[in-house]
Amino acid sequence: MEKVSVVLADWQVLFREGIHFTLSGEEDIEVIGEVTDGEEALNFIEKNPPMVAILNADRGELSGIDVTGRIKQNLPSVSVILIMDSDNEEQLFSAIRCGASACLTKDIDPLDLVNIIRKVAQGAYPISEALLRPGIASRVVDEFEAFSLISKEVNNLLARLSPGESEILRQIADGSSTEQVTQALGISEQAIRQQLEVIVTKLVANDHNREVIEAAQSHLPSIISRARRAGKPEADYITKEEFTEFKESLRERFKSLSGELG
Repeated sequence: MEKVSVVLADWQVLFREGIHFTLSGEEDIEVIGEVTDGEEALNFIEKNPPMVAILNADRGELSGIDVTGRIKQNLPSVSVILIMDSDNEEQLFSAIRCGASACLTKDIDPLDLVNIIRKVAQGAYPISEALLRPGIASRVVDEFEAFSLISKEVNNLLARLSPGESEILRQIADGSSTEQVTQALGISEQAIRQQLEVIVTKLVANDHNREVIEAAQSHLPSIISRARRAGKPEADYITKEEFTEFKESLRERFKSLSGELG
């Protein structure tokens, strides 16, 4: 049986050693690297991709959140667990957006950590449980509303929430418990949790896609500049053909990104 390979990165030596010691007693898990900060972690992971990376969320010039974003772009098969020094909703939301599979605090029970490592190695997203917090659910709703405005400008290239997904989030954002949501919507708790995982997947994909949109849009000034140099009137310096070319270029970028995410 293949062991779950793990890389550890945290600024606290005792914390790293504690995790390493805990994992050393598990026959199906193997620590293949241990570093102190995000930059070292990124360099090591790019050369020796593990199944799971455990990173400190915010310490160092290159935070674990930054590293996670890069890992998920270049090595999507690597699952990431982010560790917060203390519970922080802002960091937790950033962890969801960057593609982390789980986000924990340092007071987590060692046995729980071991179980989470096994789950994320199999492709699970325990971080979706964070959407059961009203504050996080509300921010996710706002995020998708912002995505919908962007999507109208680029022919609906971004994922949207289904009516059912929207209703689940709005109920939670209004303070409803999981039990109250199941009663109000007539669905099981398991179905709610499955929907939350789908929502997280859409949120992460949209966040990556938005970066592509922003990068593509950065090319518009060069189109404008070329048009001006060609002597076109300022009120009509981008033709329909030029804008169509821009959108097609954007589509190709999305196709490429979709292939990487798949």
